Amino acid sequence: MKFLENVLEPPAYGWKNNLGGLSKPNTSQLFEEFFSRLNIIKTKKNWLSFTSWLLVLFLVPFLVLFIFKYFSLYGLVIAFIYGMVVMGTHGTIWHHRYCTHRAYKFTNNFWRFFTQNLTLKIIPEEIYAVSHHVHHALSDKPGDPYNAQGGFFYCFLADVNHQPIARDMTEADYDKCVNLMSHTGITQNTFHQYKKWGTIANPLRTIISIVLNWSFWFIVFYLVGGLALVCAIFGAAGIWAVGVRTFNYEGHGKGKDKRREGIDFNWDDMSINQIWPGFVAGEWHNNHHLYPKSARSGFKPYQIDNAWYYIKFMSMIGAVSWYHDSKEDFYKNCMPNKSIQTKIIEH
Repeated sequence: MKFLENVLEPPAYGWKNNLGGLSKPNTSQLFEEFFSRLNIIKTKKNWLSFTSWLLVLFLVPFLVLFIFKYFSLYGLVIAFIYGMVVMGTHGTIWHHRYCTHRAYKFTNNFWRFFTQNLTLKIIPEEIYAVSHHVHHALSDKPGDPYNAQGGFFYCFLADVNHQPIARDMTEADYDKCVNLMSHTGITQNTFHQYKKWGTIANPLRTIISIVLNWSFWFIVFYLVGGLALVCAIFGAAGIWAVGVRTFNYEGHGKGKDKRREGIDFNWDDMSINQIWPGFVAGEWHNNHHLYPKSARSGFKPYQIDNAWYYIKFMSMIGAVSWYHDSKEDFYKNCMPNKSIQTKIIEH
């Protein structure tokens, strides 16, 4: 716990106030921190956050071209499906259940690489995965990098303000941090390189992987549907990249207790199950906080879980060698009567 409490770079306004509660900066402070941490002239250690938002800016022209030059109802449908379902589901499959929680294991590196690059590469694994461990350890408490009680912009700007790793770790702590990412396949900096760049990810290899990923998908979509399809899909990816930054604010009740009996079963934090993120991305958030290491979080019959369907399919074809499924534990611990009825029907 102590390691996770110190693994992220604290913001200028700190995690806690003088009374030990959550430090709640105003909007001006949040944006001041945001632009300070994007400033690569100030320090090259800001390169990863800068790159992440630069990618979003690169997608804006595609969105503008789609809206004003290539717009069609067909393109709009494609953009909606790609931006909401494909990108959202992939984020759950890759960043959430694999990179952070190791809920399943690939048979070999090919299938890991295949899954990693199923969509446009926008969010660096390091920014998501390390901070997400902290989110679970300190959920809705001071130190939670996207604590909804801090307000909308506290969460929306968190990938820059709160999620980068600490820049003054000892070599022992850096090794622990690297271990959190060792299974993801990203090229990791040595401790000496970390002291220079402030990240686990290697700048050159990271940028090369992004360029190759974007080039591949540009060519594929262009060959399939020309620039109209490219603009629709790349533009939709940009909308997702911005929209996904709002999720944890919504997923934790906007800082209020919106949990419901019979729908939400984890009462250790303010996470809630929501229909829309569940249907489009398999993100049943309260279920996930209850069983964070499960490859499935859609436990009830109506809880569609596209991320789980992909993982299960990959297991069936031999691409995934192991996964953890907590559905049986959910029914046993949260709905024991239903579990008994199900076993009677099965027999």
